[in-house]
Amino acid sequence: MPFLLADLFDQFRIQLSDGIVNWLTPIWILCVGAAAGLVLCAAIWGVLWLVSRIPGLDVLTAKRESRWGLTILLALVLLVVALLIGLGGAAGGIGDQVRQPWSLAGYVGVSLALAFILVTLIRQKALAETAIAIREGVLWPLTISAVVMAVLALLGMFVVRKPMSFLDSLVRAPVLARAGVVTRTFEIAAPANLADEPPESAIDVSFRKDEIRQIAVSSDQKVKFRTESFDKQSPVAVTFDIPPGQERTWRRVMAGVNPFNDDVITRLYVKNFGSQTANVKVTTTSTIAVPQMMLVPMVALSMAGVFFAYLFQRASLPKMAAVALSTSKSEIAQPLYAINMALGIFFLIVFIFVPYFTLASDIKMLKDSGLSLILVLGIIQAVWAASTSVAEEVEGKTALTVLSKPVSRRDFILGKFAGIGWAVGLLIVLLGLLFMVTVAYKPIYDAREGGYTLTAEQLAHFQSDPNWMNCFTEMVQVIPGLVLVFLEVLVMAALSVAISTRLPALANFIISFSIYVLGHLTPLLVQSQEVAQQLPPVVFFGRLIATVLPVLDHFNVQASVAAGVNVPLTYLAWALVYCTLYSAVAMLLALTLFEDRDLA
Repeated sequence: MPFLLADLFDQFRIQLSDGIVNWLTPIWILCVGAAAGLVLCAAIWGVLWLVSRIPGLDVLTAKRESRWGLTILLALVLLVVALLIGLGGAAGGIGDQVRQPWSLAGYVGVSLALAFILVTLIRQKALAETAIAIREGVLWPLTISAVVMAVLALLGMFVVRKPMSFLDSLVRAPVLARAGVVTRTFEIAAPANLADEPPESAIDVSFRKDEIRQIAVSSDQKVKFRTESFDKQSPVAVTFDIPPGQERTWRRVMAGVNPFNDDVITRLYVKNFGSQTANVKVTTTSTIAVPQMMLVPMVALSMAGVFFAYLFQRASLPKMAAVALSTSKSEIAQPLYAINMALGIFFLIVFIFVPYFTLASDIKMLKDSGLSLILVLGIIQAVWAASTSVAEEVEGKTALTVLSKPVSRRDFILGKFAGIGWAVGLLIVLLGLLFMVTVAYKPIYDAREGGYTLTAEQLAHFQSDPNWMNCFTEMVQVIPGLVLVFLEVLVMAALSVAISTRLPALANFIISFSIYVLGHLTPLLVQSQEVAQQLPPVVFFGRLIATVLPVLDHFNVQASVAAGVNVPLTYLAWALVYCTLYSAVAMLLALTLFEDRDLA
């Protein structure tokens, strides 16, 4: 069946230039991730729906007391499963990590949180409102975008070269995750006469030509190792002379020549030059043929996280969710939102063709300019939304009308912040998708203009144009920057909501702009304390700014993204923790300021 599909796609393939295909291939991978995300969301929702139909379960989840009891019971089950999995991996060092107190506390916290989310989502009432939740608020444009990307993923099968090999890599990923590294030991008999050439011995292996990444060979005798039979005169075969007690390693160069001819390799060849039986240890390391396809599950999991976070908010905090829905819909309908979207689209496209005169580093300026543009537009939208949805509603007595209904002041403030976050998140997601498309095209455009620097491996193999892997690498490197932009905008939105509870729009803009500037200057102010210890006012002001105001420079990685430096996931995790803690403090301040605010 896969061969028939491959022939079908090859037969009806759209003939495009190599540059266009190299540009569209990473975009197609991103669209495949969106399609997988739709399938994953539907599958998880289907499982939750089936669980909710268990007789008597809806009665348990309807009452608060029984719901908490069910949450604790489910948390214990999840904790036991997690501990069994962790202790089962003691050979890989996981068991030692599980025994650490902080790790055990993390397991307990994650189990409780996950159990509470599951118990909340398996309520029949919450699942019955899924269609309404999708049609309202930000889920509708996000769903439309995902459906469009899924259609493009299907159409891209007729554009991308060998699309079935990409999908096969995705299918093979779980298999290679468990058995990607294989170590075998073989006994090679010593030659009968040391004066003669020893005979070759075939050792049995099993790996795919396109998946092998490394072969490490060691022996206790002098041996010679070869990837092809010693009788064959192959110019690409790899040959190693391995001294006793040493190891030789072959690593595959992605742009280099593959030393194997068959698609599946079952034999390697060794000659024993020692006087005794040689114990030869061969370790093969394989990964999926197209490692870039790992972006697909990351996109799918992110989509599922956003989808079920919205459903969880609606099911667990219905009053706050109603305020958030009203706020997000109101802000999206504002003319400023359309203006910000239009400006972002216009400048992101224009940035491709702007000559930066950077001597083959224009793509670095494109990344920096695009991230800065999205950040500025997001902050403007967040501060404006906080001013119009909080300050103006308080001054116009609209807030009094809302609070006259069974909506508390806590639900009002938290709902406003959540609604602003959803609206700004939609803006950043849509502009971020376009930004990734433009970044993927920039190497192709610069190559035609003579301004893209190829790697040494590509130059060594006479490549004159960037391939699709270059475009993919440049595109993926901006994703951490977009995540940190959203986190920084959330911090500014939380502070702006707190300011709007007491001050009008103009004062909110001035203070928010000052916080933004000082937040990025905090590291310089802290360093100035060490230089100017003899000036007490400078020391006091620097410590005050570093303690009270957010250190927004933690979210500023534009320079690293532009330079192509990978941002580790641990950095993103700590940035998320910092954003959550500071936003929580800002919300506590907002609730305190709004609690005794006279709305009449």
